[in-house]
Amino acid sequence: MITGKTRLAGVIGSPVRHSLSPVIHNAAFAAAGLDWVFVAFEVVPGAAAAALAGMRAFGIAGLSVTMPHKDDIAAAVDVLDPAAAALGTANTVVLRPDGRLAGYSTDGAGFVASLRDAGVDPLGLTVAVLGAGGAARAVIDALARAGAARITVVNRSADRAAVAAALAGDRGFVGTATDIASASLVVNATSIGMGATPAERDASPCDVGLLSAAQVVADLVYHPLETTFLAGARACGAQAIDGLGMLVHQAALQQELWTGVRPDPVAMRVAAEQELAARELSSR
Repeated sequence: MITGKTRLAGVIGSPVRHSLSPVIHNAAFAAAGLDWVFVAFEVVPGAAAAALAGMRAFGIAGLSVTMPHKDDIAAAVDVLDPAAAALGTANTVVLRPDGRLAGYSTDGAGFVASLRDAGVDPLGLTVAVLGAGGAARAVIDALARAGAARITVVNRSADRAAVAAALAGDRGFVGTATDIASASLVVNATSIGMGATPAERDASPCDVGLLSAAQVVADLVYHPLETTFLAGARACGAQAIDGLGMLVHQAALQQELWTGVRPDPVAMRVAAEQELAARELSSR
């Protein structure tokens, strides 16, 4: 029951009505017995600073931030955590008791947490990251912080790949598709494999013939959960990790920042899987 004491958090983005965040966060609040509620706010492009002013004015305790606002939010908050400062983006905002707004990036740390949840420690791994966009950069930064030995970025644009690889310092390299086969961890950090049409969903970010049983293969795409890329990985005997783990764990980190309570990622994943299944059923 919502009362006068209920704390409010939400996600801002455009578009945002499709977001899984309200389902995931509200499930975790309920599981923890917290008097919190999470909603979605449609914020038009360019209005991120106004959204932060509203956050202060209404005392909204926490915000999750999605496209296209991550860069603008990082520039507008009062303080950034190291990952957000390095990336120049923030996906999380906390309203501190002193009124200052703190920006964080939990995407990369959420990915690393999803690996560890699957029994994979990034320390010492050689990694091939497919893509050089915002998600890829968050993953590269977090893997470097977690001690990956070598991170090779494979992207159509070599210039963008170089910018992304630089986040890993002297362990970051620009590579080609031939580097995929020699990596111990392969990460699809593109949106390839996600889409509304069968052709879009059948696409893979690389030739699955480059994958092998000795590898761990992760996909950041979570809709569908079983992408062509992951199906190819499983078929050759590789360990496959779907994208829902990253979504859940980055959200768990957000919620801990807002409430000080570590939520149950199992409850969050179950809620997300149920919502995805319902959406899949309704689209048929």
